[in-house]
Amino acid sequence: MGNNKINKYAKNAAIIAAVMLMPNIALAAGNAGQGKGVFAQQCASCHGAAGKGDGPVAAALNPKPADLSNKTAMGARTDQQLVDVIAKGGGAVGKSPLMPAFSTTLKAQDIQNVVAFIRSLAK
Repeated sequence: MGNNKINKYAKNAAIIAAVMLMPNIALAAGNAGQGKGVFAQQCASCHGAAGKGDGPVAAALNPKPADLSNKTAMGARTDQQLVDVIAKGGGAVGKSPLMPAFSTTLKAQDIQNVVAFIRSLAK
């Protein structure tokens, strides 16, 4: 094999490895536009319309809801971690037990859509 072919394969392998090792950079599998409506109905009362953790119920909660618009904090979470906390509730994943589980309320695609919307808040 010539050096050009070896270099081509090495570059392709490097790209594939980078994509696999950086799940936080990949876009969520959901639709942010559809997730916005679900978020408004199910999440905004605690997290606020812009996801800042300042919804009308937030003042009465301790601990306070997460600021989903915080780019650093959200960048440290994988899409799967967000899916898990939404589906299973905070207590099930080591977060606030005040965060309810939505697996019986929302379809899997709705949860993916909410994750996509949350990703759009933290830019």
